[in-house]
Amino acid sequence: MPHAYQSPQRRSRLTRRGRLVLLFTTLLGLGAAVLVPLLSRTEVPENPRRLLIPEGWRAPQVYAAVDKELHLPAGTAASSVATAGLPLPAEAKGNPEGYLFPATYPVTSKSTPGALLAAMVRTANRQLATKAVAEGARAHGMTPYQTATLASIIEAEADNPADMGKVARVVHNRLARSMPLQMDSTLNYALNRTAVDVKVKDTRIDHPFNTYQRQGLPPTPIDSPGLQAMAAAVAPTPGDWLFFVTVKPGDTRFSATYAEHRKHVAEFNRLRAAAATPTTPAAGKPARAQAGPPHKRPHRV
Repeated sequence: MPHAYQSPQRRSRLTRRGRLVLLFTTLLGLGAAVLVPLLSRTEVPENPRRLLIPEGWRAPQVYAAVDKELHLPAGTAASSVATAGLPLPAEAKGNPEGYLFPATYPVTSKSTPGALLAAMVRTANRQLATKAVAEGARAHGMTPYQTATLASIIEAEADNPADMGKVARVVHNRLARSMPLQMDSTLNYALNRTAVDVKVKDTRIDHPFNTYQRQGLPPTPIDSPGLQAMAAAVAPTPGDWLFFVTVKPGDTRFSATYAEHRKHVAEFNRLRAAAATPTTPAAGKPARAQAGPPHKRPHRV
């Protein structure tokens, strides 16, 4: 059917003013695609806070610090470990103790407990994989996890960083002779305490971390060791020492024989009796008298 005739229609034309309005409207329509990205580029970045994890902290202390910094209920960080996918070695069996590396970590409003803990574990893995630490560990026949465990003992036992190499040597010498380590630090970890006198009854408890009763390294690290402790673990100071005792803060005596060790213990006891109070810990470390037969330990009361 033929179309009905229609008279020609005039083509609509925009006036100059209309063209300006259309252009302005088009630009406004692009606002969602153009203006938002432009605004995002001009946002002021958030200034991150700092979370400091010191050397020698145990995992529960780290969890508490994370919860406090993120303003979360106590126990939140600890409960996140199971789902955080932490890059831990198989030997750890999901326990991050020893791998929450001491350092300063940035914290923002978007930080989560799992992300912070994962950053700590990744940092520990990197430090354990450095050439000096990795090659030194292999030279001693140790895995990275064993290195972290040994370093954690050194971190807890050394009165100051200068003594770390000697403490490491005592541990290595005792391990080589199949001697029990007899370290107060591992026993205190088992008893969930610090800076206390160790009594004879304490050394008799049946516990995997009681290095008075069990030979070798404990089953896991006992704290978060720093890089200096890791370095000492794989490169101990040369020496034949088997004993050491912190006579007073800043004065740790190392001995190759038990007879010599007893003299140092006697000095410890003399100074302690003169003060009439327990020796004051130095730099957050408890005064110690390590690696001697239990009945001769100066911490006994």
